[in-house]
Order: sequence, then structure tokens, then C-alpha cells
Amino acid sequence: MLDVADLRVRYGKVEAVKGVSLHVAENEIVGIIGPNGAGKSSTLRAISGLLAGVEGGIAFRGQDLIGRKPHTIVRLGLIHAPEGRRLFPRLSVEENLRVGAYACHGALEATMREVVDLFPRLAERRRQLAGTLSGGEQQMLSIGRALMAGPRLLMLDEPSFGLAPMVVKEIGRAVVEINRRRGLTILLVEQNARLALSISQRAYVMENGRIALSGDSAELMLSAHVTDAYVGGVSR
Repeated sequence: MLDVADLRVRYGKVEAVKGVSLHVAENEIVGIIGPNGAGKSSTLRAISGLLAGVEGGIAFRGQDLIGRKPHTIVRLGLIHAPEGRRLFPRLSVEENLRVGAYACHGALEATMREVVDLFPRLAERRRQLAGTLSGGEQQMLSIGRALMAGPRLLMLDEPSFGLAPMVVKEIGRAVVEINRRRGLTILLVEQNARLALSISQRAYVMENGRIALSGDSAELMLSAHVTDAYVGGVSR
């Protein structure tokens, strides 16, 4: 579904992503883990068309994405829930969800029901301003807004960041449920390696702008390098 080949991203003279290649097959959950500053978020931003001057190849369902505008990529069904949630704080929960559906040609109300069924707290706070929600509720809303766009592939950037452990587990369960219910393909960027490896089928380890390791998530969880660097209490 998604093929990235020799991707390079530069910020001025600094090369943040240095020849990254990865692929995501239909219906998979694929993780990208690694330390802060490894180039994970830059990789997602390049895929979703948010960065200029990107080099390499990016193909989504056989269509070249290099040079395409973000809104055209959204209409292809590749949806990015960004790091930091980026909600509209002065709009209500329901209004934020409806904004997410601007490019969706499906049944809006049916999709809305599906989202609030997945995240019941959003139904309880339907009229509440997004800026007044807790961090966990804001993350649920960010994912819900992305689902309203009718994704074929959903990219999640650090959905667990800054959340309490119990909320992290809830977000992880939701990601698995989204994949199970919809057969939705998910590319998950996480510093929380334990979470990412526990819910994905395959994963890539990024370090210093490059892919350092890749493989089956269960096998990576047993890797001495991954365990020592990311899983053994040093995942943040």
C-alpha cells in the first residue's frame, strides 16, 4: 500500500532523514520507533506532503506522492494524525470531528457514530470545547478526527506522548480495534517502543535519520539492542 524508497529530508544544510526505505502492506500495523530527533516525524511529514524539497520515492497505492499538495494526498485516503494533536481548541468536540470529514464522501453520521462508539468519552463531551479536554481525551479526539476523513492508511505520530500509563493502554487498545474493525492500515510512530512493538506486526528502528533495524515486532522486542536502548525503561 505504501512504498518509501531512499527518502531524504533536509532542513537547510541539515539532513534529517538519510535515505530511508520502508513499506507498509494493506491491513498491517507497522511501527517506527527510535529516540527523539531520529527523523521519525519528518518521515511522516514528508509522506503527507507537509515538507518541501523531499528527495526519493513515495508511492501510495501505486500513485507517486512526490510534489503533491497535502490536501490531494488526504483525498487519496492517506491521513496523518500529527504529533501534538493540533486540534481546534475553541471548537467543540463534535465540530472538530466534522472538520475532519471535509474530504470524506461517505456517510458522515455513520462515521461519527463509529468514532464515538470507539471513544465513548467523546460522546459524553460532544459539546465541550476541545481545548478544555484532558490530554487523553484530546488524543482520542485527534484520532477520531483523522478517522472522520475515511482513511485507507492512517499515520499516527506519537499518540501516547505525555499520557498517563492507563491512558496509553487505552489508546493502544483503540489502535488495535481500529485495525481489527476496519481492516485499516496503520503506520505508527512512537518513542514508546514497548507500546509500538506490542500492537504492530512489523517495525522499523530509526536512529540518526536512518533505518537501523527492521523486522517482525515480536522478534525486535527480543533484540538486545532494542531492549537495552528502548524497551528496558528508556523508551522515552
